[in-house]
Amino acid sequence: MIHSRRTRARPEEDPIPTLRFGVNYTPRHGWFHAWHDFDQGRARDDLAQIAGLGLDHVRVFHLWPLLQPNRTLIRTAAVDQLARLVDLAAEAGLDVLVDGVQGHLSSFDFYPEWTRSWHHRNVFTDPEAIDAQADLLRTLGRALTGRPNLIGLQLGNELNNLIEHNPATVAEVDHYLDTLLAAARDGLGSQGLVTHSAYDAAWYGDDHPFTPEASARKGDLTTVHPWVFSGGCASLYGPRSPQVLHLAEYGTELAKAYSEDPARPVWVQETGAPEPHIPAADAPHFARETILNASGCENLWGVTWWCSHDVDRSLADFPELEYTLGLFDAEGRPKPIAEALATTITELRAGSLPAEPRETALVLDCTPSTRSVSGPGGAYFEAWMNLRQEGVRPAVIRADRAEDEAYLAARGIKEIINAPL
Repeated sequence: MIHSRRTRARPEEDPIPTLRFGVNYTPRHGWFHAWHDFDQGRARDDLAQIAGLGLDHVRVFHLWPLLQPNRTLIRTAAVDQLARLVDLAAEAGLDVLVDGVQGHLSSFDFYPEWTRSWHHRNVFTDPEAIDAQADLLRTLGRALTGRPNLIGLQLGNELNNLIEHNPATVAEVDHYLDTLLAAARDGLGSQGLVTHSAYDAAWYGDDHPFTPEASARKGDLTTVHPWVFSGGCASLYGPRSPQVLHLAEYGTELAKAYSEDPARPVWVQETGAPEPHIPAADAPHFARETILNASGCENLWGVTWWCSHDVDRSLADFPELEYTLGLFDAEGRPKPIAEALATTITELRAGSLPAEPRETALVLDCTPSTRSVSGPGGAYFEAWMNLRQEGVRPAVIRADRAEDEAYLAARGIKEIINAPL
């Protein structure tokens, strides 16, 4: 059923937004274990390679156990290493977002010993554990502030990956996020963004305690990590399917539906081409189409690829897909996907592919217990993708906003479609 609505006039063609394009930095030598013996020369070489692709920023990660090995000890030397990496990025012409609590990285979880075994603490609910993480973020913010290439401070990488071993309720997660975001802002002062991130269960997982509302309303912007293996997207539809090629675009539009601010920016902060979900031969096409499709979303902050360098196969026990996710191979050579990324970004910066407004929206009607309808294989997801294949570029609106004239006007929506049940 289609409802037509009158809204404010919009220009025939929106100008190209100033989009940011970057990559999540994975050190070529030693992966994130490189922090144990930080080598400035190697980091400088890696960052120069990244800048050579025309990227403008990196997202970087230190390891929580090395930063805070005791609840009341934050190692000055480790903080100084991180600050030095930010400065090296500046020398290469790159801006930097710093993730604070790691936490989870590429299927490995990094906990300080004071949270484990005989000293086990739930990192989301234990008051002293929360205070310690807040202290760490406050310290990092104070150490990094004033650097002109600092984008901001993020709480950590996909912290909801830790929920299985640290169960928490929605209210407890919200308190955790609010406390840590306030600490990060206290450390940074007025400079830069303060953000948090979650993997796709926050958007698709029924009753997951990290909620879409938390992602879309807490912090200075919304981050999304639309991975093609989440919900089995690539296996359900195929690596060259519209569902896969439009996944980052969809994730951006879904995130916008949960925001109370129609102009809130959304950052596609992780997307990549994991083998075998995306075969190597298809990776350049996937990268190009993913970026072009996402770039058509209004209020997109930017796209940050995962990741810069392949994991060296001399390192054991990674899932197979982690060894081939880089733009550069383990020898530092750019892969075809890097060339496709660089070419696409150059085209977008030249303004050859203008964004278009989304005047049609598909209504999402779900509860926390039926959130999976919006994930791959779900009825809503498939309805949105069907419209996209028909040439419609649908926005997403929640059912409780479908009759809100002011909200629809603010988003430029003139027509709404009720999704099939």
